[in-house]
Parts: sequence; structure tokens; C-alpha cells
Amino acid sequence: MSSFPVDLLPGLAGSAQWPAARTILDTLKAKGFAAYIVGGALRDLISGHPPGDLDILTDASPDIVNRLFWGEKPRQVGQNFEVSLINGVEVASFRGDSEGGTLEADLGMRDFTINSMAWDPSTGLLTDPYGGQDDLRQRLIRFTGNPEDRINEDPIRMVRACRFAARYGGEMDGQSQAAIRNRCRELGTGIAGERIRNEMIKAMAMEKPSLFFTLLHRTGLLSSIFPSLDRCAGLNGGPHHGETVFEHCLLVGDALPADQPLLRLAGYLHDTGKFDAVRFKAGQLTFAGHETHRDALASDLGQLRFSRRETDYILALVRAHMRPLTQDSTPRAVRRLLAMLADLGLSYRDFMRMRIADKRGNLAKSPYTLSDIKTRMRKLLDEMHGKNAFTMNDLEITGQDICRIMAMPPGPEIGKIKQHLFERVLDTPELNTRQRLVSMVEEMAR
Repeated sequence: MSSFPVDLLPGLAGSAQWPAARTILDTLKAKGFAAYIVGGALRDLISGHPPGDLDILTDASPDIVNRLFWGEKPRQVGQNFEVSLINGVEVASFRGDSEGGTLEADLGMRDFTINSMAWDPSTGLLTDPYGGQDDLRQRLIRFTGNPEDRINEDPIRMVRACRFAARYGGEMDGQSQAAIRNRCRELGTGIAGERIRNEMIKAMAMEKPSLFFTLLHRTGLLSSIFPSLDRCAGLNGGPHHGETVFEHCLLVGDALPADQPLLRLAGYLHDTGKFDAVRFKAGQLTFAGHETHRDALASDLGQLRFSRRETDYILALVRAHMRPLTQDSTPRAVRRLLAMLADLGLSYRDFMRMRIADKRGNLAKSPYTLSDIKTRMRKLLDEMHGKNAFTMNDLEITGQDICRIMAMPPGPEIGKIKQHLFERVLDTPELNTRQRLVSMVEEMAR
């Protein structure tokens, strides 16, 4: 098994975990055991990125590792094989084949060639039996060994292959793509939804997650993950767009911030309802009311085990994204918009971020200028800074007050009266005083 020198110490120096990892490596070496840096941190270092969490691989057994570091209170972690967590650093023992554990056997069981390397800091030698360094250089994602074997071991690797290819702006080799296309239908039944969800959330941190969605669609995986989005591929965007619905969704998602994964994911999914809403009217394609067609998307989010809070947030953004806000919007219209956002539990900031991205993702129109954005923000802030009511709880009258005046018990009729008062106050904020609202209810009671 060939090894060659690589100097990665300068990159490791910036890792907060390096002091702890170096102590573990030195201790194992002093006791006569092999010890290597492996995994994602090594991949990041070789590709010139800051390393993530450091992982160590050793030929010492788990029992020996735990005895050597018993004073550090090692904790056992890992789902598929035993790993010791020591001062925040994961230490794993060689996994073996039928002849016992070896470095080469362990690396051969890893998912991709770019993750199947090991580096010995004491010698500076990189062990790379599957050409991972060359693949990183070429931005090529390949399963280690037989793709079918790697997929059999863990089907989530099909999704990870797309994520890594997108992250490095590259491609998968033909054999890996063919294997995924051949097995893509198994994803929906062969893996827990929350694991796919976690891959989706990780992908949102990339520069252009649209590459990830494109690969998912090309390999057939998207039809098992987000069929509501996959069916939009090739769907004409209509006379007001210069791109398909699928392309529009990808452009909008890319235009949203990477540090808000749920908001960004909502951008990629915001127009999935157009497939159900599509109609021809006067010879033209229309998607009127598409923001209300959210059942298919809600089903997808449920299958992926998104939490109720996360699902409600994404669906709320979909519901609100078509609400107009223009330079000509009246104060009354702005107040009604803010009331809608309050009812949906959305911030005006997230609403505006989605509106700006939605405009930017339309190739038939110009994006908002800075002046356009300032005008809309000013309209929102002007109404928010006033003493306006945006929910029924902001009314200067309570349900108990209405019950007393109307001589009625609490119930739906009281709720209807309060809703009527709220609608009046949205139109005319000056009505929101206790005296005026009491007078209005007294008039109803006569």
C-alpha cells in the first residue's frame, strides 16, 4: 500500500481540536500503536479548507484505547461501530475483513475515495490506496471499491454522493452515477427520513445547493425525497417567467442566505404548488392560487421527519410569498400584510428576504434595486412603529368585555364579533381605543 509525504501541519494548527488530538496521537505512538488522522477533516485539509472535527484511526483495540485514556473519561459513541470520544476527538479502531483489522481494510470500507485516506502526523505520510487525492484535485466523487457494496452498507451514501459532488462543484464518475440511478427507488423505503432531512440541511450551507438538487434529480433520487419539487422539472414557468418552475425554485433558493437553512430550503420549495394549480386561461398558462396548494409539500416534509415547527415555518413562507408589497401599497394594505405575517408566525424580514429572492430568480424580470427594497421596508416599518393592531390580542378590548356587554357566554359568536372589530381596526387604526370599541359592541347589542 503506497504512501507519500504531505505536509498538513500548517492547516491543522488552526483547529481548536488539534492540541487534544496531538496528545492522543502521541500517546498511542508512544505505546507502539499506529495512529492516523482520517475522515472529513483530512479531506478538508488536502483540499485547502479549514478542517472540521478531527477523527483518529488506530490499530489499538477499543478496550486498549479506553484503558490508555481512562483518566479522560472516554465515552462510547457511533451507531455502526464502536468509537471512543476523548476530549471531543473521536478515536476508532481498525475495522477488519475476514483476516482481521488492517488500515487498508478499514479504508476500503469507507464511502468515497476522498474519505478513504489516512495521514500519519509523526511521519507526514499520506496513505491513499484508492486515489482520493487525485479525485479531490479533479473534483470527482467515486464510491470506494464496488459502488453496489457501498450502497448496500448504507443507502444514505447515494444522497451524500450528490452532496459532495455539489460541494466541490464537480461530478460523480459514471459507475457511481449508474449505481445510484439503478438503486434510487430504494431510498424512500430503505432509510430513515430524518437522516435524509439532515443531509438536506447540511446541503443548505453550500455556496450553490442548486447543484445538489440538480444531481438529485438527474440520478432519480429527488423523486423519492421531494417528489413535489421533482415533478416541476420541465414545467413551463408561464408568460411571466423566462425559466421553468424547477429552474426558478433553484435560482430562488440560491439567492437566500446560507446561514438560514430552513428559509433557504423554503426558497427551493416555494413554487411546488404550481404543479397542482396549473391551468390554461385565455390561451395562457396560469398558476393562480398556487401558494395555497401545499398538501404535497407538507406530505414530503412529514416523510422526512421535519418537526412540526419547521414544517409550519416552511409552509407559512410558501403561503405568504405571493402577498404583494409594492411602492404603491396603501397603509391599509401594508397593515393587512403585517397581520397575515403575524397570524403565520413569520417575521417581516424573512418575508422580505423571500420576496427579494423570488424576484431575483425570475429571468424575465429585473431584480429589486436597493431603492426598491428601501421603499418597501420603509412602508413596513412606518406601520410597525405606529400603535397598530396586527393580531386580535392587540385590540383594546377583551373577549370578557364583549361577553359582558353582549350578555352572552364565551363561544364562537364572541370570536366572530372580535374578528369583526379587528377587521375594522385594520382598516382604521384610530378605532383601536377602549372607548370606541366598547361603543361599537354596545351598538351591536341594541
